[in-house]
Amino acid sequence: MPELNTIDDDATLSGALPLPTPRELLAMYPPTDAALKTVERGRSDIRRILRGEDERLLVIVGPCSIHAPDEGLEYAEKLAALNRELSDRLAILMRVYVEKPRTTVGWRGLLNDPRMDGSFDMAEGLRVVRHLFTTVSEWGLPVATEPLDPLAPAFLGDLVAFAGIGARTTESQPHRAMASGMPYPVGFKNGTGGSIQVAVEAMLSARGRHSFFSVDDAGHCCLKRTEGNPDTVLILRGGKVVDAQSGPKGRYAGNYDFASVSAAGRELSDSGLPTAMVVDCSHANSGYEPQNQLVVCESVARQRAENREAHVTGAGRIVGVMLESYLEAGKQKLPDNPEELSLLRRGVSVTDACLNWSDTEALLRRLAG
Repeated sequence: MPELNTIDDDATLSGALPLPTPRELLAMYPPTDAALKTVERGRSDIRRILRGEDERLLVIVGPCSIHAPDEGLEYAEKLAALNRELSDRLAILMRVYVEKPRTTVGWRGLLNDPRMDGSFDMAEGLRVVRHLFTTVSEWGLPVATEPLDPLAPAFLGDLVAFAGIGARTTESQPHRAMASGMPYPVGFKNGTGGSIQVAVEAMLSARGRHSFFSVDDAGHCCLKRTEGNPDTVLILRGGKVVDAQSGPKGRYAGNYDFASVSAAGRELSDSGLPTAMVVDCSHANSGYEPQNQLVVCESVARQRAENREAHVTGAGRIVGVMLESYLEAGKQKLPDNPEELSLLRRGVSVTDACLNWSDTEALLRRLAG
């Protein structure tokens, strides 16, 4: 593949390779009517749930990350069948996360490095991910994903029903501006230290008008202007705190309990924001132990039931949960040697540990009541 000429003479730049334009990618993998109907239904359902017009529980469930598309589709097939059975009680979206933020370094996801060998064939990643998003949507599952690269939505956004902005990027100005122009609901997670304020500020920012660098369908650099996105929601994911109890290494602290949810609701209300929120049952809320997601979900179900009985509609209105789940339980380490990738166990996460499918199915049935 020929390299592109670049005006950047920085000695740290080793090359620049061409990618397909959004228009070219769309021509290769156009969305089917069935996929587009799922996307629109998913966006509409989420908006209604956030506004209190739909009492179903929003459930965003799937692998921490998808590294093998065939495994991801096997999972999607199981989830789609369950969704057809429970859709009158749960609004289920599949978590299809293809970009991974890293604290330092590591595999950055299917979109960036689809072969997991450091080759970073992003052209192939775009093709693989677009096909994956289309197929999952065709099967009746709206796609939820985390946009990291601000240019990625130009290639994939027409197939996304919900975007979750992670704890590391909630404070990022480019991501707040990007969210303001997304034609679908966006969730902002609280900070890694547990701060709700950074997410509240992000929601307020995303509701305003922005202008930012992007690319158009032809791949030309352009300035995009937005009108603001009114459909934002707080995602509670817990945090890591350092105190006398934990020592310098810190400890994971959840924020899904009644007191934390009520406090978050008051903070949203005081900022003039809707009090709906989603609880991320994994990450710091579970202490990164996948089975603890069951405990978090039980608390959420209990709080929702108590609120319904007391006719509570204000502070503490939990409208959804996020779960990390895959075909098999646990996680596995990516080998340092790409020649050993064939040794990876099928259906096991290569990032955060997940629930297995049988536990996931049982949990969703309990949440459906």
